[in-house]
Amino acid sequence: MRGSMLRSGNPALGKKTFENLTNTSGGVMTLDGTVNKTAISLCLLMLAAYYTYTKQDLSLIWPGFIGGLIVAVITIFKKEWSPITVPIYAVLEGLALGGISAVYSHEYTGIVQQAIFLTFGIFATLLFAYKTKVIKPTENFKLGVFAATGGIAIVYLASFVMSMFGGGGLSVMDPSNSSLMSIGFSLFVVVIASLNLVMDFDFIEEGVEQGAPKYMEWYGAFGLLVTLIWLYLEILRLLAKLSSRN
Repeated sequence: MRGSMLRSGNPALGKKTFENLTNTSGGVMTLDGTVNKTAISLCLLMLAAYYTYTKQDLSLIWPGFIGGLIVAVITIFKKEWSPITVPIYAVLEGLALGGISAVYSHEYTGIVQQAIFLTFGIFATLLFAYKTKVIKPTENFKLGVFAATGGIAIVYLASFVMSMFGGGGLSVMDPSNSSLMSIGFSLFVVVIASLNLVMDFDFIEEGVEQGAPKYMEWYGAFGLLVTLIWLYLEILRLLAKLSSRN
């Protein structure tokens, strides 16, 4: 087993992701199959997001995120259910993202289109860099991304706890905070979220090489969705901060 299975910043693709899997169908995970499942999942997400975005429906933001979190946890612990749970996850997250995008679009003209373009641009660029070996996920690379992702998670948690007790959360998390420190933090988070895509690519390739069960194609798509959703939200936050300086 390659060393790439040792660390990951993505909670959906941990070091034991491809261990102790049962294969009842006889089919095996392929790269083309994973690409197709990812494309289907993204289409479902974008269709759901388009619905709430055009309807300006903000009522589905929290139900979408909470429902998506529940389905994500189920998916992580019941990987064989991925062909069913991942499309559901994509729709729920899409409903939430469409509502959030509508909020940002109301405050900052054109920001949503820019965020979508940048998200897919980063995805395509890093996939090319990974396939051409420009970026190699070495153990030091993985350790650095894992540590940075963990640090960001602690900041998120601290901000959430503060907001629960009426503190309003950390100021660097505020999209309207246009200070250089706040912008620098968001830029750092975008970079780390982007580098997590490289980790995801490596884990998917590992699953293909190991001949993981066919349903893991959906699970690989799920891992990419988790990172892409995080990246998109952080790009939105960064662009909002930059727009606030104007």
